[in-house]
Amino acid sequence: MGNLDYGVIGNCRTAALVSKKGSIDWLCFPSFDSPSVFAKILDEKSGGYFAIEVNEQYQIKQEYIKGTNIICTSYSLEGEGAFELIDFIPRYRASATDYYMPPEVYRYIRYLSGKPKFKVDYAPVMNYAKEEAVFQKFPDFIKTASCENLKDNMYLYSSLDFDNILEGKEMTLEKDEFLLLSYHQKLIDIDIERIYLEYQRTKVYWLNWNNRSRKFRQYNDAVSRSLLILKLMSFQESGAVIAALTTSIPETIGEGRNWDYRFCWIRDASMSIETLLKMGHRSAAKRFMGFIKGILKSKSDSFQIMYGIDGSRNLKEKELPHLTGYADSKPVRVGNAAYNQRQNDSLGYLMDVIYNYYLHFPGTLDEMEEMWEIVKNVVKAVSAEWRKKDQSIWEFRNIEKHFVFSKVMCWVALDRAVTIASFLGKADYEQKWHAEAECIREDVMTHGWNEEIQSFTQTYDSFDVDSSLLLMEQYGFIEASDERYVKTVKRVKQELFYKGLMYRYKNSDDFGRPSSAFTICTFWLVRALYVIGEKEEALGIFDQLLSYANHLKLFSEDLDFETKRQLGNFPQAYSHLALINAVLLFADEKSSSKFIRP
Repeated sequence: MGNLDYGVIGNCRTAALVSKKGSIDWLCFPSFDSPSVFAKILDEKSGGYFAIEVNEQYQIKQEYIKGTNIICTSYSLEGEGAFELIDFIPRYRASATDYYMPPEVYRYIRYLSGKPKFKVDYAPVMNYAKEEAVFQKFPDFIKTASCENLKDNMYLYSSLDFDNILEGKEMTLEKDEFLLLSYHQKLIDIDIERIYLEYQRTKVYWLNWNNRSRKFRQYNDAVSRSLLILKLMSFQESGAVIAALTTSIPETIGEGRNWDYRFCWIRDASMSIETLLKMGHRSAAKRFMGFIKGILKSKSDSFQIMYGIDGSRNLKEKELPHLTGYADSKPVRVGNAAYNQRQNDSLGYLMDVIYNYYLHFPGTLDEMEEMWEIVKNVVKAVSAEWRKKDQSIWEFRNIEKHFVFSKVMCWVALDRAVTIASFLGKADYEQKWHAEAECIREDVMTHGWNEEIQSFTQTYDSFDVDSSLLLMEQYGFIEASDERYVKTVKRVKQELFYKGLMYRYKNSDDFGRPSSAFTICTFWLVRALYVIGEKEEALGIFDQLLSYANHLKLFSEDLDFETKRQLGNFPQAYSHLALINAVLLFADEKSSSKFIRP
């Protein structure tokens, strides 16, 4: 299996990965975190897929319909014919407050010319490819169920002959056709007119949503695609935002750094929401605030670093040994044991988003009072924990130390709380929290700075550096002009920048020394170099990094230093939000004339 040459379709409930040739190789039904029905990406032979196959002589091209999350794959062969495969998962407004977003995948086969030939290869395997599928033909659909649990089923509607589909027979296309895979039985007649209507409704929804985004004269296409991906990865029902759509795509081929990212990390989600807020999408931020209120139902509830998309707290991790893994990289994991780790940085991002809530769209008095209780609880948690060791932003499994960036984000939590207290006229809280914030700052300046190497370090009393140190300025802990920050940026680049990409860190962790580049870290370097005045170099690195996106401008979590192959879970919210923030920096720093609003 080569690069992650996939596009993504979705509707804020579930999503599918569509290969460069038009095969759906990953789909979880009915939600992002449900068991898969197609998982070829994790086991090429037995994972399951849903493909449109043509003769090898056909030319195949793929692109997103501009401004949407709809993929168009075109097939053409001179002397035979041409057609397009339009893949989407429907989403549009059903009323002023409700959305139509069923768990179903539409494959609209649009006839263009000639007599093109193709086959449908419909090969689902239920429950993470553990259970074979059985098929039953009805007049209107093919019912597909797990051989071990007939209640685990789905429905395939099509204008094509059912026997031809199930037997994989070659067909000649003479008019528009369709395939519709639905988790639920449809209550309306499904025909080509209905498919076309759902396509147009979904297209208009995404075009309208995209049009409400802030626009840029430079890099607008890259920002637009990144924003559409971030939106797609938000779970409408709860307001949660997932870190990635996949599980167990390895950070390095053949190693064991394979994790399930289909959950809501407070860190990643907070960064995503803050980015959406900057880009003009306030409703997504408001829904995320609703998610936060939902997971903290009482004052005694403790904070976790991550939650299920429905707010669940127990994300027990297990391995699926029957799957060979992406590019034979085992193990395949579902669930994520990191949910019970101590990561002291995570509450800093959360408080930053709450600060934006008060700043941009404070709700009714009762909502503001409810949010104030969360603020006080976050401050209590941070005040009790910041002096302790933790497992850091990088989620070390067997390492606990005094990580500098964790302390910095504890300061951020208190700093934003101070501003909120001031805004609400709570002077006593403001003074008390300010004193605690200054205590953290002094501790970091004393123990986090290494005089010998003239840099802040990954942990107290250490000589190792870490890419997360580049964020100290972004969160307001230190000025870009501060000599200590400038020296730290240069030291981090000197130690961790390799062949145009950044290591997270180089010192060994639970699995040894990292061997792939963490994509977001290179975006962080771009920002850091830019703010300390190394603008030409920053823009050069940024342009080069954009060239490593896949054919549809999507980024995964990691990149191979040598080949620039994409690795890690895909698409990665972290990578796309960092791209957007870099462009925001370039535009805002130059002048307001560098961007336009719709």
